[in-house]
Amino acid sequence: MSEQREKVLVIVQLSGGNDYLNCIVPYEDPRYRDSRTSVSISEEDVIPLDNGFGLNPGMSAFKELYDEGKVAIIHGIGYPTPSRSHFRSMDIWHTATPNRVGEQGWLGQAIRQIDPTGSNVVTAVNFGNALPRALAAPGVPVASVGNLEDYGLLTGMAGAAQREQALSAFSRIYTPGVGSGMVMDYLGKTGLDALKGADILKQAPKMYESTVEYPDNPIAQSLKGAAQVHMADLGTRVFYTVSGGWDTHTNEIALQRGLWEEVSTGLRAFFQDLEEHDLGPEVTVLVFSEFGRRVKDNGNGTDHGSGGVSFVIGDQVKGGHYSEYPSLDVGRLIEGDLAYNFDFRGLYTDLLEDWMGLDAQEIVGGNFEKISPFAVAV
Repeated sequence: MSEQREKVLVIVQLSGGNDYLNCIVPYEDPRYRDSRTSVSISEEDVIPLDNGFGLNPGMSAFKELYDEGKVAIIHGIGYPTPSRSHFRSMDIWHTATPNRVGEQGWLGQAIRQIDPTGSNVVTAVNFGNALPRALAAPGVPVASVGNLEDYGLLTGMAGAAQREQALSAFSRIYTPGVGSGMVMDYLGKTGLDALKGADILKQAPKMYESTVEYPDNPIAQSLKGAAQVHMADLGTRVFYTVSGGWDTHTNEIALQRGLWEEVSTGLRAFFQDLEEHDLGPEVTVLVFSEFGRRVKDNGNGTDHGSGGVSFVIGDQVKGGHYSEYPSLDVGRLIEGDLAYNFDFRGLYTDLLEDWMGLDAQEIVGGNFEKISPFAVAV
C-alpha cells in the first residue's frame, strides 16, 4: 500500500437479538446455569476466553481475532428504558434517539458530514435488499447491493440491447426538470444516483484479486463484497451488512452456534483479505444487535431482553474487555433482564470522533461517556 487511505467503518448488524449470555458465556458463575436450566452452553463446549468468560462454540474463528488483539468486547451495552420490540429497539440503534422516533439515521448524518454535496454516490454501500434506516438521511445517496458479482440496474434483461433501451428510458424519466416539485426532484436524484452507483460498483469485482477463500454464506459473501469495493478505492467510507435469524425463541443452542460460525468465519476471511492487501489498519468493524435475551430460558430458547454486547474489531483496536458484565444477582436484574451499563451512543461517539474524525455531538444528541477502544485516534 503506497499511502494511508481514509478510515473506513464496516457495520455488521445481527438482526433478531443476539443472546449475550450464550455469546460471552460466564461459565464459571453458578448463577448462569441456575438461570439457564435448559438453554446453557456446557463447560465442555465453551471456548475459554479470559476473566472467567468463554465464547459460544461457534466463535472459534472469532477467538483467533481476539487472540490477535483485534477485538474489543463492549459489555452491557444498551440505552435507558429499553424496548423489547425488534422494530422500536432497532430504530433506536439506527437513529440514536431513544426518547423519540428518530428522523435520520446516525450513519446517514455521518455520510453527509463526509460528503456534504453528495458528490460520491458510493460513499456508503449497503449489502442487502433493503436499506437500513441507519443509512437514511435527506440528500444522502447510498448504493444498496444484493450481489456484487451481478450488480447493476435491470441486470435480468434478456439482452444488452434491451437493457440499454430500458436504461435510456429510465435516465430520461428521472432527469431533474422532467417533472415538477420536491417529490420528482427527489426521485430524479435518487434514480440518477442509482444509475451512477451501478456503473461504479460493477467495476470492483473486475479489479479484485485475492488468495483468500470466503465461506459460502450470505454474511461472508457480503463482507467479500465490502473487501472488493474497498480495494477498488472508490472512496467508500461506510459499509453495511446484515446477518438475520437471531431471534432464538426456539432451538437456540444449535441456531446461535450456526449463526456465529457464519459471522466469525466471514470476519476472519475479511481480515485475512485486508491483511493480504496491506489494508487492515484503515478498517474498523462494528458488530451489534438490537438487544439481548432474557436471563431465564423458556425451555428451548430465550425471549426478548435487554443488556447486550457489541464488538469493535480492527488492527487499530485495543483488544480486551470494556465496561462490565452485568450482574446475574436476581436483585440487580431489570424485570428479569440484564441491566445495561454502557450507553451505545458513547460507542457511536468513539467511532464517529476517534475513528472517522467527525463531529458526533449533533448525531448522537449530546455528550456521552466513551470507552476509547482505539490505539491511535484520528
